[in-house]
Amino acid sequence: MKNIMFIAPPAAGKGTQAELVVKKYHIPHISTGDILREISKEDSEIGKYVYETLQSGQLVKDDITYQLVENRLKKEDCKNGFIIDGFPRNIEQAYEYDKILNKLGYNIGNVILINVDKKILEKRITGRRTCENCNTIYNINDEDKAPKVDSICDICGGKLYQRSDDNLESFETRYEMYIEKTAPIIEHYKNVGALIEVNGNDSVENIFAKIDEVISK
Repeated sequence: MKNIMFIAPPAAGKGTQAELVVKKYHIPHISTGDILREISKEDSEIGKYVYETLQSGQLVKDDITYQLVENRLKKEDCKNGFIIDGFPRNIEQAYEYDKILNKLGYNIGNVILINVDKKILEKRITGRRTCENCNTIYNINDEDKAPKVDSICDICGGKLYQRSDDNLESFETRYEMYIEKTAPIIEHYKNVGALIEVNGNDSVENIFAKIDEVISK
């Protein structure tokens, strides 16, 4: 069983690494955001509550989130492992997550911390550009990932744009929140012997090779 949790600051490439793990190991990538969006479409009491909560921009009650996560982990496709994404977001949720795993007879597995220098993250954030047509992502601060023609997608010729939150001010807020919320989670999983730290300053391929080495043990 390969149960995996990624912890990483914004723009560390967590999503990319999760995709590579899913592709190789064929385990589900469980996003609490996706679960909530799916439930919000249901014509049920909980569905209506989640829909209204998401529409208002508020956070769904923890008890509801715990219930939904547990229900998802009970499904057959999780028996051989899974990637949990977007949860836990704080130490209280981490404790509850551990209880859910214990209840279902699952182990914690690997909690993989992707460490990236803050200056590198800043370059990734401020240089990120996305194609408005095909959603291909570029980075004008990285020669290998920059478009051949400024502001034009190499693949479809679409116009590239910068997300409104891809700026230093927004990054600083998200980064400080990450440090504040995840530091206790990191310490918790380090204490229980589940934490693995990976250097995220390397290339996508090299980072995945290190993660793959951890998972395959």
